Amino acid sequence: MSNILRLALLQMHIEAGNPEANFSKLTSMLEEAVSQEQKPDVIMFPEMWNTGYALTEIHTIADRDGARTKAFLSDFSKKHGVHIIGGSIAELKSEKVLNTIYAFDREGNVAADYSKIHLFRLMDEEKYLAAGDKPGRLEIEGAQAGLMICYDIRFPELARKLALEGAKLLFVPAEWPHPRLHHWRTLLTARAIENQMFVIACNRMGTSGSTEFFGHSIVLDPWGETIAEAGEEETIIYADIDLSLVDAVRSKIPVFEDRRPSIYEA
Repeated sequence: MSNILRLALLQMHIEAGNPEANFSKLTSMLEEAVSQEQKPDVIMFPEMWNTGYALTEIHTIADRDGARTKAFLSDFSKKHGVHIIGGSIAELKSEKVLNTIYAFDREGNVAADYSKIHLFRLMDEEKYLAAGDKPGRLEIEGAQAGLMICYDIRFPELARKLALEGAKLLFVPAEWPHPRLHHWRTLLTARAIENQMFVIACNRMGTSGSTEFFGHSIVLDPWGETIAEAGEEETIIYADIDLSLVDAVRSKIPVFEDRRPSIYEA
């Protein structure tokens, strides 16, 4: 089994309140990604890509039980033999709307689901969305991985929990806006360095209402070094990562062995 994974991050514009346009855009970008001479092993896209932050109408346009999204992404992953980290969607479940990631393996099976735990008050998420209550974990080509969404990266406890449970990769779909580009880069880099893991973060771009999103989707290695980073345009970025680097970094600086949780954990 190869330790090398090729990633494709779909940095796309999202039309708030228009699932049809967003499904069409995503389909086009997915087809472009798998048409490359070297097909990616893992494809990922941004947070809330199906509806955007059309929160006042979210109960009407959210995907009930994720049915449409799961059928579409399952068929695509199976047809092309790729892993998909399905960004996140607005999902209507038991009459509550959740911000949920669905991930798929190469055979089209649901490999994991994760609903955003930390709701972002600056965008009124807590008024319209329900919070998830469990961490997101999956396995990709024998490697453990974790899932977080956007605002979650401000909570290092969650990333550390996933790392302690074996995660070597952390996938982060987002809708992270201007003017907080410095926060985006710094927090993602910190999560990579402190947990000695790959961090793969896919942000949207474009403008929605009065909010401008800057893109800058990024892949960071376990040293916190940038492997690939997009600009602010709509694009697909590709990156190759070597999973064996995680063990090498963790053996060189044994952070996990040197922890003293009895002192600083409540």
